[in-house]
Amino acid sequence: MKIVQFTIPVAGDSSIVVQHEVLPHFYVHLHRHQEIQITWIKEGTGTLIAGNYMQPFLPGDIYILGANQPHLFKSDPVYFNKRKKKKVESLSLFFNPAQFYETVLALPETKPIRRFIEQTNSGLKISAAATKKILVEMQQVQQAKQAYRLSYFIQLLQTLSNSRGNRVLSSASTIYSISDTEGLRMNDVYRYTMEHYTEHISLEQIAAVAHLTVQAFCRYFKKHTRKTYISFLNEIRISEACKQMTGNHPVAISSVAYDCGFSSAVSFNRVFKQVTGVSPSRYMADYREQVN
Repeated sequence: MKIVQFTIPVAGDSSIVVQHEVLPHFYVHLHRHQEIQITWIKEGTGTLIAGNYMQPFLPGDIYILGANQPHLFKSDPVYFNKRKKKKVESLSLFFNPAQFYETVLALPETKPIRRFIEQTNSGLKISAAATKKILVEMQQVQQAKQAYRLSYFIQLLQTLSNSRGNRVLSSASTIYSISDTEGLRMNDVYRYTMEHYTEHISLEQIAAVAHLTVQAFCRYFKKHTRKTYISFLNEIRISEACKQMTGNHPVAISSVAYDCGFSSAVSFNRVFKQVTGVSPSRYMADYREQVN
């Protein structure tokens, strides 16, 4: 198992790292790094895990991941099927906030930007209203060189600091509480869950993956995610159910329930409403109204 602490490769003497990726699927390990990460998903679907946040990601989404925030863009299973010839594409910008605090952000004109960066520890999903403008400015950073890149990047940070309606991803208290050893353990738990959520997973099984007793595992998981493992598992299942229900092919709610690991349509309906706030049928009706 790979170490969760990840080192971003720095190109030359640039203080901003630009990473444009076209791959079969996203990086498969829960990881973290000292740099703040701004990522635009151009192509690909899956589930973003960031701290104790876990929700689907879609093309067009822009996320900010805080410095040292454990995260994973988990591609949907179809991206691991070589016959499907699927790919993901993203544009990411990385910068070390400590370095910027000592230089650019020490200037009085950048005070609003500094306040905004201090709010990114928990991660953010940029509001749909702001994504178009922010994407244009991210691409300007990507294309620029030397001091021009820095200039465009400061402009991007200013735009981000002025944006409204962004969604906080994770509880701030969970971000720095995971050591490298615990991160490896949590990575194992996440990966096992993502690979087996369609099956029955008992607490005994998942505790064994973490090499803990059931009681110790329940305390450990609640401490680091502020939710029970069963709640986490149900959120993964409902996340996948939402993708199936809003896909290109019509599906029956009962078949979605069983495909996503629920033992009955009754329990699926109950958990779906707990997680989303609406029933499966209402969710599908609302979605159809939005796309039509």
